[in-house]
Amino acid sequence: MTSMKMEDIPDRIAEMFDGREILVTGGTGFLGKVMIEKFLRCIPNVGKIHLLVRPKKGKDPKHRLEEIFNSALFETVRNQRGLEALHNTVSVVNGDVSLPALGLSTEDRKMLCERISIIYHAAATVRFDELLKRAVLLNTRGTKNMLELANEMKHLELFAHISTAYCHLEEKVLGEKPYPPPADPHKIIKCVEWMDDDVVEAMTEKILGNFPNTYAFTKALSEGLVEEAMPHLPIIILRPSIVIPVWKEPLPGWTDNINGPTGLLIGAGKGVIRTMYCDEHGYADYLPVDIAVNAILACSWNFISCNENSKRVYNLTSSNEFKVSWREIIELGRKVTEKVPLNGVVWYPGGSMKKSRLMHNICVLFFHMIPAYFIDTILFLVGYKPVMCRVHRRIQKGFEVFEYYANNQWDFDNENLRKVRSKFNARERRNYQIDGDDMNMEAYFEACIRAARIYILNETPDTLPAARRHMRVMWWVDVITHVLFFALLFYTLCSWSETFKAFVVGGLATVANAMSN
Repeated sequence: MTSMKMEDIPDRIAEMFDGREILVTGGTGFLGKVMIEKFLRCIPNVGKIHLLVRPKKGKDPKHRLEEIFNSALFETVRNQRGLEALHNTVSVVNGDVSLPALGLSTEDRKMLCERISIIYHAAATVRFDELLKRAVLLNTRGTKNMLELANEMKHLELFAHISTAYCHLEEKVLGEKPYPPPADPHKIIKCVEWMDDDVVEAMTEKILGNFPNTYAFTKALSEGLVEEAMPHLPIIILRPSIVIPVWKEPLPGWTDNINGPTGLLIGAGKGVIRTMYCDEHGYADYLPVDIAVNAILACSWNFISCNENSKRVYNLTSSNEFKVSWREIIELGRKVTEKVPLNGVVWYPGGSMKKSRLMHNICVLFFHMIPAYFIDTILFLVGYKPVMCRVHRRIQKGFEVFEYYANNQWDFDNENLRKVRSKFNARERRNYQIDGDDMNMEAYFEACIRAARIYILNETPDTLPAARRHMRVMWWVDVITHVLFFALLFYTLCSWSETFKAFVVGGLATVANAMSN
C-alpha cells in the first residue's frame, strides 16, 4: 500500500481528539512529556492542552514549559509546527496535586470545570524510597483532589488514571480488573495529614505491611479511590509496567532520567556495578514510553468513540508476548557497551548475577566497596573530591528496590488492550503502534546507550573514539589484574602447601619419636 493510499485511510483516534480540551497532570514527567509531544506532532486539531504545573527549584510553571519545548524531545515538532504554535496549543495552570484543592485559583478552577473534556492524571512521585507522608499526599490525596475536581466538570467525557502494573504485588497474575486497596485510603490520608512527619516515618513499616515500598502502597490506595468513583465518573484505569526509553518516535533511546534499566545500563557500562543479586532466568515487564503513550491514546478512543464502557481497566504490559530474561538483558547490555562505550569507565564492564545473597554480599565488599574506598583515597590525596563511595551508596539504595522485583515474578493479563489493537485500521496501526512485532532488541539497546551518552551523561558522539581507546586500555588492565591475582593466589597456595607439608611431616616425626620412647 502506498503512503498516498495510507493517508486516505481515516485516523479515527486523531479525529476523536478534534476540538476537545485536555487537562494533564504529571505533564513535566517522563511519560507526560512524551504524551504532550505525541499530541502536538500527531493530533494537529486537538483543542487546548492544559498542564497542571507547580513551581520547582525557583522556576515558575511557564519557565518549566519553555524548557520542555526547547528540549531535544520536541525538536521534530518544533520544526514541524514552530515554537509559537506549541505555546498556542499548550498552556500551564498553576497548581499542585499534593495541595488542598490542588492549589488552584478560583478563576482557574472555574475555567477548567467549564472547558475540559478529558483528564489524564499521571502526576505521582516515582521514588520508591519516598517518605510515606509525602507519597500519600502526592499519590493518594492528589488523586482524591483530582476526582473532586472531575466531579465539578460540566463536559467531562473521560478521566484516565495512570496507575502502575506493579501496585497489587500480592497478585502473581494481575487481571484487568479493580482490586481492593490494602487499607482505607481515606483513613490513611487523614492519618498522615494530622501526624507529624517523624511519627509517620516511625510507623511506616507497620503501615506498609507486606508492601516493599511507599510507591506501590500509595498507588494501590489511589486505585481504591478511583474504583470508588467509577459509578459516578467516566473513568478508566491504565496500568503501564516498567516504562523505559523511547523505542521509535520521536527520538529513539531518549529518556530524561536514570531510573530503572537505564541506570543499571549506565552503572554496568561505567564498570561500577559488578554484581547483582538476581535470578538470571526471571524476567520483568517493560514498555517503551512511546508504546505506553500510544496505548493511552488508543484506550481513550476505545472508551469515548467505541463506547466500550464495560472495559474500565487496561494493563499496558508486554510480557504476554515478549519475555526477556535478566540474563539476556545483561548480555545485551554488555555487548552494546563494548560497541558504544561510555566515557571514563572506571573498570572494564563485567561481573555477573548471583543466586546466593552471601556470594553477592562478598562480591559487593570486594568489587564495589573496597575499590570505591581505594579510588576515593587516591582522589583525596591528589586534591580531588571523593565520589566513588557516594556513588556506591546510591547503587546500594537502588539494589534494595531492584532485588525485590528481580527475585519475584509477576505476569499480566492484557486481553483488553489486545482487543483495542484488533480494532485498528492500517493507518492507526502505523501511527499508534502498540505491539513489538518488529523490535530488534540489540538495536534498541544501542539506541538507548547512545541517547544516554548524549542526553543523560552529556557525552557527545565525537568522544566515542577516545572512549573506545580508553575501553581497550581498561580491558588490558582487567586482564593483567586477573593474571596477577591468580598468580598471587597460586603462589600463596604453593607456599601454604609447602608450609603445611613441613608442619605435617614435623608433627608425624614428633609423634613417632614420642612413641619410640
